Amino acid sequence: MEVILKEDVANLGHRGEVVKVADGYGRNFLLPRKLAMQATEANKAVIEQMKAAAARRSATEKAQAQDLVTKLEPIVVSFTRKSGESGHLFGSVTAADIAAGLAEQGFEVDRRKIQLSEPLKSVGDYHVAIRLHREVTAHVTVKVHAEAQEAAADGPAAESVAE
Repeated sequence: MEVILKEDVANLGHRGEVVKVADGYGRNFLLPRKLAMQATEANKAVIEQMKAAAARRSATEKAQAQDLVTKLEPIVVSFTRKSGESGHLFGSVTAADIAAGLAEQGFEVDRRKIQLSEPLKSVGDYHVAIRLHREVTAHVTVKVHAEAQEAAADGPAAESVAE
């Protein structure tokens, strides 16, 4: 069975491609989920129009993403977290935290676009990639600082001595 993909499907193809699949896979999975449609001559003409519209839309999205990259590159997002003596954080800094930090500075970025393989769990400076478009990636500096522990440690002890 030949189908035209409406969406990108992992290990099969990208949107707009005509691919040959097993009858059951097409009938029971791709077609009911609206991931594809049968490859008829009429549908091929519709897909060509959709491809042209998608190409125009992608070009404008890419231009907007490149503009955003120039604004995001100099940005530094700082976090202060409790940490142990070795610099290991008691919590972590996640993609959602970075997205919230960028939102505070006026940049709305979806947390799913932030490329963190795992949360940041130690004190230091990190360069985090943000994939704004399929072909455009921005890099933001994230600084994780340790919370001042001496002031907290002296506070309760100083009160008990004063009494």
